[in-house]
Amino acid sequence: MLRFGRRILHALLVLVAVSLLSFLLLAIAPGNYFDEMRLNPQISSKTVETLKVKYGMDRPWPVRYVKWMHSVVRGEFGYSFAYNCPVGSLLWARARNTLLLAGLATLLAWMVALPWGVLEALHKGEWLDRAGTLLTALLLAIPDVLLGLFLLLAAARTGLLSAGGMTSTNAGMVTTFEQTRDLAIHLILPVVGLALGLIPILVRHVRSAMVQVLEASYIQAARSFGVGKFRILYRHVFPVAVNPLLSLLGLSLGTLLSMSLLMEVIMSWPGLGPLLLEALFARDLYVVMAGVMLSSAFLLAGNLIADGLLYWSDPRIRAV
Repeated sequence: MLRFGRRILHALLVLVAVSLLSFLLLAIAPGNYFDEMRLNPQISSKTVETLKVKYGMDRPWPVRYVKWMHSVVRGEFGYSFAYNCPVGSLLWARARNTLLLAGLATLLAWMVALPWGVLEALHKGEWLDRAGTLLTALLLAIPDVLLGLFLLLAAARTGLLSAGGMTSTNAGMVTTFEQTRDLAIHLILPVVGLALGLIPILVRHVRSAMVQVLEASYIQAARSFGVGKFRILYRHVFPVAVNPLLSLLGLSLGTLLSMSLLMEVIMSWPGLGPLLLEALFARDLYVVMAGVMLSSAFLLAGNLIADGLLYWSDPRIRAV
């Protein structure tokens, strides 16, 4: 328990360091939201200066950082200049959509990668292993942007799936079952796009972990005593190979949450990705900060989940 408490404290310190560095970089970057307002001839310079004073943008960045941290404690995460409201009210619905997308994509990726990697390990050096290696190399070589655009093109050409968005225009006028079905249809493309970007990485790690255990001397000894293949696999190989895979599970969840931002923009999914992109273009400082902090928090949470699973599954860790 003390070890887990130290990990949480370490994660909080990392978040503080990320927030401080991000705030500093955004503060010293040239231009801000109010510089964009000056380009509008309908807005006077006096109005722009009044707004800067109102939102505290005329103060030094350390003062603004402390004020922003106070708003984070209250759950507001600063004030959005573009939307004229606290960032927190914009953030939570978008974060929920991103978590839904990334969580389903992670589940799909592991459901495909685990048996795929195991089959490659069991048939190491054979045609099945070579074909799988070639396919994973091909998937790794395709950029995520190109993959997302290809999926959108396929959906538009076939008309079988929704090409973007989260709901249809008539979603509010149908039953709950139809709304759930409509959401599931809209989820297919972005979930598949994200999963395809993660599957080849997972397959290679699963294959590597399984091959390492399958070539161990005690596994060879079990085979020489006539122990069945499936008994060896489930009773002796999986319990040993699961540790590195549990670490990878947490990392893949955190990584996919960050990767999903790009896919959300391509697929017009109303998550953190489009919100962060709009904030970058508008130079809406506190919305950008909130997006960076949530992405970092997701990655750290994934690592904490992996540590918890390792602690639960491996008695050697609990004994230390």
